[in-house]
Amino acid sequence: MPLLPRSATVTLVVACAAAAAPADAQSSLHAAADQRAAAVTPKVVAWRRDLHQHPELSNRETRTAGIVAAHLRALGIEVKTGIAHTGVVGVLTGGKPGPTVALRADMDALPVTEETDLPFRSTVRTQFGGQEVGVMHACGHDLHTAALMGAAEVLAGMRAQLPGTVVFVFQPAEEGAPPGERGGASVMIEQGVLDTPKVDAIFGLHVFAGLPVGEVRYRPAGLMASSDTWDMVVRGRQTHGALPWGGVDPILAASQVVVALQSIVSRQVDLTATPAVITVGTFQGGVRFNIIPDSVILSGTIRTFDPAVRDTIKARVQRTAEQVAAANGASATFAIRNLGNPVTFNDPALTERMRPTLERVAGPGKAGIAQQTTTAEDFAHYQQRVPGLFVFVGATPAGMDPASAARNHSPRFVADEGALPLSVRLLTSLAIDYLAAPPSPAVRSDQ
Repeated sequence: MPLLPRSATVTLVVACAAAAAPADAQSSLHAAADQRAAAVTPKVVAWRRDLHQHPELSNRETRTAGIVAAHLRALGIEVKTGIAHTGVVGVLTGGKPGPTVALRADMDALPVTEETDLPFRSTVRTQFGGQEVGVMHACGHDLHTAALMGAAEVLAGMRAQLPGTVVFVFQPAEEGAPPGERGGASVMIEQGVLDTPKVDAIFGLHVFAGLPVGEVRYRPAGLMASSDTWDMVVRGRQTHGALPWGGVDPILAASQVVVALQSIVSRQVDLTATPAVITVGTFQGGVRFNIIPDSVILSGTIRTFDPAVRDTIKARVQRTAEQVAAANGASATFAIRNLGNPVTFNDPALTERMRPTLERVAGPGKAGIAQQTTTAEDFAHYQQRVPGLFVFVGATPAGMDPASAARNHSPRFVADEGALPLSVRLLTSLAIDYLAAPPSPAVRSDQ
């Protein structure tokens, strides 16, 4: 190897030293963050158990929001409350100039009566949809909130070393606002959560049954499906149940519509290109065994990963309902009640930039590519505005077969608390690593 000129040698040594210094500083930040995360873990577990025992439905998270806001204020973080009804936003300004990153957790529970044997299980009951129901954190939002509270404490203790700003987004109503109300991510965005300060990137996570505790899964581009809620009315003509020819049976017509809808996905959508789901969730008609009613009301959901397929399916559902009903002498009206969430789209450049962070925090062999899922997430609304990354954290208890574990939204859903320290470390490390070297602005492809 030829010798370099002395000036070049000096330049090379200086350059190597300059490159090594940031890496050493970053390693020091990681070590400090991990140490702080371990120290805060008992508090995170206690917060989670308290939140689990006192769940609150969407847009009703007043107690939860109060606990979060008090914690952030105690850390010296600037706090804004009442965002999108009960949302809480904390702004932590680092000791050095830099970009702004947001970390998001959802706070709401579900109208589910808990059937676990946890010592801190929920016994809360309330009114929902005109019925008395149980209330349960059946989707793990209690873990998300507790983990972000822990991450806020870790990062607040390191603020002098942070180059930039961290925005902590504690969001209500991820599961959807009550009828007649608005809520969730879209309202948080309308009220400026991404604008003051202007957020450059956002991160979130979700604990999942069916994935072993300790595992982390991510996926560039489409991770979770878009979701649309639809309503349908099939109208016939009421008559005596013993004389069906004296009227038009909307129950028969609607039943044929339900069957025909399944051919849209199985025969009219290219499933080798993109998954799709059409589900009929409710079917209501009739009041007495010997009366054929005037009408039947149906509702359901459409899940897709592609905007063109999304539009095509809506049009085909309407056409199928109208024409099948007409073939029975009935009529059908179809309407989208709620456009729901867009695709949860992980910015590919941001995902690749943060992949080493996920692999380091999870440990060797514990981070991998997630399968697409036709569940939906309103985190997707943030990703419509800024680059975002949403990841899954395993929550199936150790020793349990993930395939047989009760899934999210089940009354028997149990999340292993081993997911908590991992979630705290993931959130803090994603923030630290992004602030240290934010990715270049990427050209986002449409979902």
